Amino acid sequence: MPAYIISDVTVRDAEAFQTYRTRAAASIVHYGGHYLVRGGPIERLEGDWSPQAIVIVEFPDLERAGAWYRSPEYARALEVRDQALSRNLVLVDGVSPDG
Repeated sequence: MPAYIISDVTVRDAEAFQTYRTRAAASIVHYGGHYLVRGGPIERLEGDWSPQAIVIVEFPDLERAGAWYRSPEYARALEVRDQALSRNLVLVDGVSPDG
């Protein structure tokens, strides 16, 4: 069953963000993930949530997503994260194709 990393990102430093983004992207591919959403326009439909950028990454399952998050490959991106951005990040389990 797929799993999703959902991130609400606020960029702090554009140059550091590009470094983070490049390193994170390479580590995501290494663990079988791929981007479903990587920024883009946001239209608030309900509530008070006003994110600046949303990122959604799909992994084959929770185990692979967790392995990515704890990986040495992703740790390289985390070296610049605090300079590059602030965020809220969640991991959620998907549903089976049968619903």
